[in-house]
Amino acid sequence: MQQIRQYFEKFTPLSDDDWHYFSSRLTRESFPKKSLLLRAGQTENHLSFIAEGLVRFYIPKDEENDLTFSFSFSNDFVSAYDSFLTRQPSIYNVEALTDTVLLRVSHSDLQDIYQNTAAGNIIGRHAGEDLYLTLLRREISLLSESAEERYRKLLADQPRLVREIPLKYIASWIGITPQALSRIRKRVAGIS
Repeated sequence: MQQIRQYFEKFTPLSDDDWHYFSSRLTRESFPKKSLLLRAGQTENHLSFIAEGLVRFYIPKDEENDLTFSFSFSNDFVSAYDSFLTRQPSIYNVEALTDTVLLRVSHSDLQDIYQNTAAGNIIGRHAGEDLYLTLLRREISLLSESAEERYRKLLADQPRLVREIPLKYIASWIGITPQALSRIRKRVAGIS
């Protein structure tokens, strides 16, 4: 749990009382590889911090054509945040791609933290901002970078984890076919 406290203290000091209040509402949950954290049609009830692992967000189609639109890594927040905020069912799945450990706070507990701690709103704001910036960077990347640039950036930012993500998911995330990704990977390997 110290990992999440250190993350928040980059933005705001937490009194021991605020930290105790917040951390007493966190649950630590482990999910095996390939398990769904949230299934399309369910309402997201948690804002989670990834202590360990790798998570994929995707719109389910037939198994070969799922539309992967985001990944979250260790020390990131993870949530079907639109569902969490609106209390409406999600239209996408959230899946653990590796064995994953989450530190989770429920929607109702987070509302309580907002009301009863000095740092609660700062904690919530930074978690929300982190999720928003991840989505904004993804949107800008899709509009301004080539598929090869997006692949190179993923490789530079998360080299170890890229090896753990099945290529078909990376191809979907980049917006190309697995065959086109294979050609990009050959070019990148030839250049490196």
